[in-house]
Amino acid sequence: MNQTLRNKIIFPVILAVPESEKNLNGRQKVAALSTLARFALEVSSRKSGVSLGCLIKNDDGAPVPFDGNFWSVTHKTEFVGGVTARTETGIDIEKIKCCSEALCHKIADPLEWALSDSDRDILFFRFWTSKEAVLKAAGKGISGLSDCRIEKILNDRSLVVKYKNKIWEIQHYFFGSHIASVVTNGFDVEWSLLSETCISGELSCK
Repeated sequence: MNQTLRNKIIFPVILAVPESEKNLNGRQKVAALSTLARFALEVSSRKSGVSLGCLIKNDDGAPVPFDGNFWSVTHKTEFVGGVTARTETGIDIEKIKCCSEALCHKIADPLEWALSDSDRDILFFRFWTSKEAVLKAAGKGISGLSDCRIEKILNDRSLVVKYKNKIWEIQHYFFGSHIASVVTNGFDVEWSLLSETCISGELSCK
């Protein structure tokens, strides 16, 4: 695939966390998960055909683009993820589980919930991860959640979020009991799910 085509595709990478890292606690666990997320980011960067540059964050903790490439990482106990792109992007992963009514009301208002009558728990995490991904792409923290609105549900794997009068396109990826969401902004997406045995850096592992 030539570089021109690669520039039109986003390659989010998800990596399963090894048991040894899952069993860590406190700062050791945070550091280990952060390292794994950076590995996922490195794989995404290679798939995009770019060299991973210096990774720094601004005073608000938002990732600073390198050489015109935007980047985002996420890490949870069981999985981490990373993505680089030539457009503003953000990625988030969550485990799908039952949610309380109070939490449902916090993440979305009645008009947003009325957009779909699908499974409420799955819809909750579609909304949650989408808004988190948008806030990451926009360089904002969770405090901006109330300004994020689900504008339209396109299908069972994509939707549109409106934030600060800007439209953000989101694509979902379901794997096991988890969901990942990434900001695409019109780019095509090729997901990769890597097992813990892929930490050696083999891009062919799926």
